[in-house]
Amino acid sequence: MIELEHISKWITQAGRRNFILKDINLSVKEGEFVSVMGPSGSGKSTLLNVIGMLDEPSEGDYNFMGNDVFKLKGKQRSEIYKTHIGFVFQAYHLIDELTVYENIETPLLYQDIKSSERKAMVADMLDRFQVVGKKDLFPEQLSGGQQQLIGIARALIAKPKLLLADEPTGNLNSKQGEEIMDIFKELNNQGVTIIQVTHSEKNASYGSRIIKLLDGRIDM
Repeated sequence: MIELEHISKWITQAGRRNFILKDINLSVKEGEFVSVMGPSGSGKSTLLNVIGMLDEPSEGDYNFMGNDVFKLKGKQRSEIYKTHIGFVFQAYHLIDELTVYENIETPLLYQDIKSSERKAMVADMLDRFQVVGKKDLFPEQLSGGQQQLIGIARALIAKPKLLLADEPTGNLNSKQGEEIMDIFKELNNQGVTIIQVTHSEKNASYGSRIIKLLDGRIDM
């Protein structure tokens, strides 16, 4: 499903390359659950953003479901992202001007889904994450943990083939965190490919494989 070959990303400072990612080679099969671990600043979030097509490396090749990603036009890339990828961001990235209901519904607006079906799908997510009573609130009226739950609901609603999660339980209490990881495990059992970045050994253990990053490289 995912093939990264010789992916490097750097910024140039005072004429020298400062590597964020260095020569990453990674293959992820459909249906895998991969946990990415490593100290702060090791390049974990950048790697996730490259896989999620939100960031471009300085060099290297990326093949996603048979598509040479860096040869695609922006519109084609965006189409693949909207159709196949769900992203849980560490900083939520909810839209401030939209209610909880509207935030969760957003990914469905890019797909050919009837209004009545959208309504049913959002209702199902509100129920699943026990936030029905918050549907008309705006992000600023929610706690960090509640915003994180809404972000996860939004990522899952379009039934993505690939779920990318950056510290998905970072702002949740331990019970909520466990519930989210159980949902991820259930989705993975249903065939969804998951790549999560986590500091938590417990969360990492939900994965079928752990990749460790150190100074932008895969630590073998």
